[in-house]
Amino acid sequence: MKKINIVLFGVGNVGSSLINQILKARSKILNSSQLEINLVVLVNSKIAFYNHDTLKNSWLADFKAHGYPYKLSHIINHVKKEKLTNLIAVDATASEKFVKNYKELIRNGFHIVAANKTANTLSDIFYKELRGELKKYDKQFLYETNVGAGLPVIKTLQDLHLAGEEVTRIRGIFSGSLSYIFNTFSSNNRTFSEVLDEARKKGLTEPDPRIDLSGKDVGRKLLILAREINIIKELSEVKIENLVPNHLNGKSPISHFIENQHDLNLNFEERKSKLESDEVLRHIGELDVASGELAVKLVTEKRSSPFGSLQEADASFEIYTKSYGNRPIVIQGAGAGATVTSRGVLSDIIKISEKLECI
Repeated sequence: MKKINIVLFGVGNVGSSLINQILKARSKILNSSQLEINLVVLVNSKIAFYNHDTLKNSWLADFKAHGYPYKLSHIINHVKKEKLTNLIAVDATASEKFVKNYKELIRNGFHIVAANKTANTLSDIFYKELRGELKKYDKQFLYETNVGAGLPVIKTLQDLHLAGEEVTRIRGIFSGSLSYIFNTFSSNNRTFSEVLDEARKKGLTEPDPRIDLSGKDVGRKLLILAREINIIKELSEVKIENLVPNHLNGKSPISHFIENQHDLNLNFEERKSKLESDEVLRHIGELDVASGELAVKLVTEKRSSPFGSLQEADASFEIYTKSYGNRPIVIQGAGAGATVTSRGVLSDIIKISEKLECI
């Protein structure tokens, strides 16, 4: 049996879901994989809870009652004092600041699993330095959920690249929220602002929907895939169509945007009116390997096409290669949500754990 010790950074939607999944699946994982997964420290931006016993379903109450202000050095000293091995730091935050701690964690014995995509979208210099530290200290870094939540997009691309397959093009609907918005908008007569408001109230978008509409998150995901096949680019080089007009941009309060989101309607109604009866609007990310161009944009698709026939908030990815020609590898399914994301994080934890020593 292997004992795996997890320090979880971030106990929001994804982190909380991960904890509950581990508690529910702990016995099954132990029986099937001989892995004992222990959540030894739970951390948010303000406090850390040092768990000395088996974590219980009452973990949230314990976290609030017994969590204390911390520094990263306190956590590192704690695991050393307790002589804990097989350490995995899980980043379930959305913090750009926190990823700067990855190198320190690696140097102190931690493998990394990240739902947070920031580390893979910072400068190419940081990207390479991080991988240099991983190699130097023989540590693993898995981040399957960075693109497609629980869908095996990154692993599929890595395997193709490792096997020497020449990837020629990647095209996809990367955003679950924008998938839902344009699937719904294209299929009925409601205004764009009504559909957007519904998506926000359902929790599909960020609290500030301008983050989704800006296209930047899709740009990050596209950049991650490009870097997996050794295309050296910066986020600033991704051509991103921002769907938010200047007078409603992120410099104004969210309340101003919500009150005036009907200003979006004219533009999208005009675009919709130009469609043929068998056409729909779809928001895509696209990478052309030959030109090295990465683009995020709103396009027209045939209603009967794979992208055009998507439903709800599904994501879909097409990977074109030299061997497969014009018949792409297609990966499709739920591409957003805390449950599928945390399931993907747990899968990464188990993958790393299976390679660790029995201690």
